[in-house]
Amino acid sequence: MSTPFIIGHRGASGERPEHTLAAYALALDQGADFIEPDIVPTKDGELVARHENEISGTTDVADHPEFAGRRTTKTIEGQAVTGWFTEDFTLAELKTLRARERLPQLRAANTAYADEPIATLDELIALAKARGKGVVAEVKHSSYFASIGLPIERKLIDSFARHGWSKADDPVWIESFEVGNLKALRRMTKLKLVQLVDDKGAPVDGGAQSYATMITPAGLKQVASYADALGAAKALVVPRDGEGRSLPATSLVADAHAAGLKVIVWTLRSENFFLPAELRDGSDPRAKGRAGDEVRLFARAGVDGIFTDHPADAVATLK
Repeated sequence: MSTPFIIGHRGASGERPEHTLAAYALALDQGADFIEPDIVPTKDGELVARHENEISGTTDVADHPEFAGRRTTKTIEGQAVTGWFTEDFTLAELKTLRARERLPQLRAANTAYADEPIATLDELIALAKARGKGVVAEVKHSSYFASIGLPIERKLIDSFARHGWSKADDPVWIESFEVGNLKALRRMTKLKLVQLVDDKGAPVDGGAQSYATMITPAGLKQVASYADALGAAKALVVPRDGEGRSLPATSLVADAHAAGLKVIVWTLRSENFFLPAELRDGSDPRAKGRAGDEVRLFARAGVDGIFTDHPADAVATLK
């Protein structure tokens, strides 16, 4: 049974609106080893933490009449998306907005936190460093942002360097679902890199035929040539049957370890809605179930790290 490190996924996003300083601070208070922001750029090239560059569901931008004219439709990774986008706002303009809970139906209590501003990457690095903890930063939509003249990668590693983090043993991981940008980052930095893989689909930059081919023994050797860890969807490690019950763990962790990769699994959440059927407590999807038992499933599978929206539950279980 492993003792995985704990990553506050977008902060303690089960208890505060995600990607806010309040969520990140709470995750660190609860004992998370790392906080995990998704990184997107602003119009003036600053880096901020948002789940997506489209922000209508995570901010109050729709309530600002001065920005009504910026609502638009864009094609991002082959999908038409309508709303407001970070790359159309300066950082100063984004700072006038306030974050909103992304899942209010499940996390109604989080809607009470309605005065949280958009956080910058620099603010989050400073917060983590002051607490003696680390940062796991996800590059969002790398190819898209490069195509519009707002590449993220160089600015990202420069931000970490300004705070004194540039070495392989510094508490930093940079992750992406794409492949090409991670290979480029390997040539640019010694910071640790994570190849994210989903349980379906393929990297949008064409860096591999599919995620499924990337997690074969041969594929994992290829990943290990440029990355330090695999960030795996939890169904790839502990799958579920047709009724939503946990099945025995796959060989992925052992295969990845054999290739020299650590394995970080995403994302554990404590509400019944997200838990395997056998770990739910009652029928209310919003209620907490036996989240600690899910943490144990992955610890027994040997994972090295866990992304979680509820760091306190994971920390308490592992203790």
